[in-house]
Amino acid sequence: MTTTAPADVRTLTHWVSGAALPGSGDRFSDVTDPATGAVTARLPLASAAEVGDVVAAARSAFPAWRDTSLTKRTQVLFRFRELLNARAGELAELITAEHGKVASDAAGEVARGQEVVEFACGMPHLLKGSATENASTGVDVASIRQPLGVVGIISPFNFPAMVPMWFFPVAIAAGNTVVLKPSEKVPSAALWIAELWREAGLPDGVFNVVNGDKEAVDALLTDPDVKAISFVGSTPIARYVYETGTAHGKRVQALGGAKNHMVVLPDADLDLAADQAINAGFGSAGERCMAVSALVAVGDIADTLVDKIAERARALRTGDGRRGCDMGPLVTRAAQDRVTGYVEAGEAEGATVVVDGRVDTFDADGEGFFVGPTLLDHVTTDMSVYTDEIFGPVLSVLRVESYDAAVDMINANPYGNGTALFTCDGGVARRFQNEVEVGMIGINVPVPVPMAYYSFGGWKNSLFGDTHAHGTEGVHFYTRGKVVTTRWPDPSHRGVDLGFPTNG
Repeated sequence: MTTTAPADVRTLTHWVSGAALPGSGDRFSDVTDPATGAVTARLPLASAAEVGDVVAAARSAFPAWRDTSLTKRTQVLFRFRELLNARAGELAELITAEHGKVASDAAGEVARGQEVVEFACGMPHLLKGSATENASTGVDVASIRQPLGVVGIISPFNFPAMVPMWFFPVAIAAGNTVVLKPSEKVPSAALWIAELWREAGLPDGVFNVVNGDKEAVDALLTDPDVKAISFVGSTPIARYVYETGTAHGKRVQALGGAKNHMVVLPDADLDLAADQAINAGFGSAGERCMAVSALVAVGDIADTLVDKIAERARALRTGDGRRGCDMGPLVTRAAQDRVTGYVEAGEAEGATVVVDGRVDTFDADGEGFFVGPTLLDHVTTDMSVYTDEIFGPVLSVLRVESYDAAVDMINANPYGNGTALFTCDGGVARRFQNEVEVGMIGINVPVPVPMAYYSFGGWKNSLFGDTHAHGTEGVHFYTRGKVVTTRWPDPSHRGVDLGFPTNG
């Protein structure tokens, strides 16, 4: 891949065995500021051989880290947590500069990632096994969980900090070593996190960052020393990652795309629903796998609800995320072109463009990658704005006559990531959460991302693999179980030690 970066722009690195490592090849890509369009850095793209060297470093670090006591591993996690709390603002600024999301959204991303760090600080409890004395005469049985080895994390551009933090705190606390391949569009957050781990006292080689494109991804998927892969991205790539990784003997959790519905029933508080549709549809410029992109209005409320949403959408200020705007740019020019292309297609297929973000005004310098909040009405399920994941600030309104029709629409969709129901009827809500075929459900909550001690993941084409992210399922993904059956002759106890027992 060629680069158009100015000659004096900084060149980024990889991070291997506790230190920055320059790329050794001649392939680079540009990192841009999406609010201005300016190139801010050159990123080395690792070859398969370079990825192999990084994996080898992680493999060498694994035995010592695996055998480090849970107490000491947890102490490192706690130090990392305290450092991140103190310096979260720095990380949020990096995210805004490379992804474009507004400062408050970037700060929220860091906070949600920190929740998983805090969850992983409880690993001594989470890894407790079980034991049965005298399962048979003189025979005891115990279950234990042990780490896998080297694990790979392939993360997307839309959450440069939070999504990697869904995985690596749990993996590291459980005793694994990590190779993180961040999106080449937003690499700086991963490198910043690597330096924070070093400051927290994590041994060299336990957390590594390799930058790259498909060549690096394929190298991680096929390297025999990588035991597991965690991936978040679009559904076609998630399927490829899952099939390739499992074909090479790896555990894989591959979280894919989504088409998240928000159903609004006639008894709902329409002002609340309109507020939450704005938040869920246009937060982070719609570049969220949990964004609401399909609003399903049930009965005769559609006209009123569309008017309320349109009024709020027109009041939003789009621009540079560092200027206190409500919504920032899309991540690249290609993303901008993709989103505007879908709006054009929707209009051509018969949707009504109520609010047109293609013709908005933007508070920014230069030529950033902006599309303002866009609201489409009278969308039908055969239009591309409904069938495809747009990944931009486009909210489509579909009109149905009944609750049953809304549920049928959701269940017929090939995605099953998240959905929300807005109602004041508890009985209907209880029925909805039972009947809808989706992995994460919100009742009057538009973006039902679970807390870290629950697990994140969808159904159908939104997840490939059997294990969700973080929570108990995350702990199980990064460990494997053993059952130990023991019989001993009568033990004798010798020696005297009056010191206080410790678990170090």
